[in-house]
Amino acid sequence: MEEDEPNVVMSGKCQTVTLSGYPFSVEIYRLETESLWTLEVVDCDGTSHVWDDQFRSDKDARTAALEAIRSEGPIAFMRGSNVIPFSQD
Repeated sequence: MEEDEPNVVMSGKCQTVTLSGYPFSVEIYRLETESLWTLEVVDCDGTSHVWDDQFRSDKDARTAALEAIRSEGPIAFMRGSNVIPFSQD
């Protein structure tokens, strides 16, 4: 018998934020079997930025996303040195 994969729980704290005219999609989620939250920000070019660290609460994750974008500035955030863009093929 095959085991079911756990469901992904999306936080109610997910949102789209626009800074200096650039939209960012803040996605916060966890597996239903886990307690820690994963943070992913997708910029206007469709590039995904996923935090290595997980968060105890979805509120902490949202705060980290907003602080990172604001402190680095939208363009610097999008052009971070650790960004690997996905192929658009």
